[in-house]
Amino acid sequence: MKDNHAAKPSTGLIVFALAMGGFAIATSEFASMSILPLLSNGFGIDAPTAAHAISAYALGVVVGAPLLAVLGARCERRLLLILLMVLFALGNTLSALAPSYRWLLVFRFLSGLPHGTFYGMASLVVTSLVPENRRSVALGRMFLGLTLATVVGVPLSDWLGHLVGWRWSFGLPALLAVLTMTCIRLWAPRVPAAEGASPLRELGALRRPQVWLTLGIGAIGFGGLFSVYTYLADVLRSVTHVSVTVTMLVLGVLGLGMTVGNIIVPAFADRALMRTTGLVLLWSVASLIAFPFAAHNVWTITLDVFLIGVGGALATVLQTRLMDVAEDAQGLAAALNHSAFNVANALGPFLGGLAVARGLGWTSPGWVGALLAAGGFVIWAWSSVLQRKTDANRPVVIRERAHVGFH
Repeated sequence: MKDNHAAKPSTGLIVFALAMGGFAIATSEFASMSILPLLSNGFGIDAPTAAHAISAYALGVVVGAPLLAVLGARCERRLLLILLMVLFALGNTLSALAPSYRWLLVFRFLSGLPHGTFYGMASLVVTSLVPENRRSVALGRMFLGLTLATVVGVPLSDWLGHLVGWRWSFGLPALLAVLTMTCIRLWAPRVPAAEGASPLRELGALRRPQVWLTLGIGAIGFGGLFSVYTYLADVLRSVTHVSVTVTMLVLGVLGLGMTVGNIIVPAFADRALMRTTGLVLLWSVASLIAFPFAAHNVWTITLDVFLIGVGGALATVLQTRLMDVAEDAQGLAAALNHSAFNVANALGPFLGGLAVARGLGWTSPGWVGALLAAGGFVIWAWSSVLQRKTDANRPVVIRERAHVGFH
């Protein structure tokens, strides 16, 4: 009992250290969206072209998450987390120093490489500290680092970008990464890799259909939020006609919605995980459909942006779902969750930018986002049907085995 009581303070510090890493990563990821107009002006390119920097980061996550998770399968987890933060700090420092737009794309790709594996390893560490029926709540607390970044880190980065130049919007996450390394080194315990862990065992997650379906829900369904968020600053300035200060406040409101979502939704997910996932997707569809109608008034768009942000809790509930379906290959599956969301991060801005470039207007990403969220719901329904069939067959197998044993 003494050991358990003594461990409680360190558990809180561990969660704080890992949440700080999430804060740094999310500040870098989302700030590149909020400063899109600054990148456009700085390099003399249009907004859809500037959005390729977002896609380059997302591609780095998609490539880096499986690659680094597999390569680091046997690595002690605290050391791996620190090394991932070193790579993240390097990528953002180089992004801040990029001499041209092409080099910026390369450095944003590099910055994205450690993203998914850091979140994946951090998720495994956090969920190992709590009972099984509290995993989503624990993940929600860790992901508060991500959501609070959209409330505090991104507006601060956006403010720095307008005050002293867009380069500081990438310099700030690099400094936060150094702070994260220090916190992890001071507070996180040495955690060996799982017994029997190997690259081949981790790759076994890819043989499970439910893993792919869960990743598909995130890759498609979460694209709606990114589609709107990427062009939100342009919508606020060109359609709602508000000042830069109000724009930063509304961007913060989206983060506030994500924070509230990650506080409330995980408690329901721990009771009914798949049902909660479906309801979150429907919530996203409705709030994204409302976006084009709400965009012309500052109060209605602010409310709708908050509601869209609440749907960001999808990341947390799908993280738990992947741990359930990945069985003994949780490292790769947990990391791939963020690959899926960064497929969404690439797909949403691309399709939203395509709609804008085709002359459908700045609010058209709302319609694109609603279609993406609806697509995620279709995949969720497919996954649910397969899960019910699997669950229905299990009692039959048990009864047959019991019958044979009796005779």
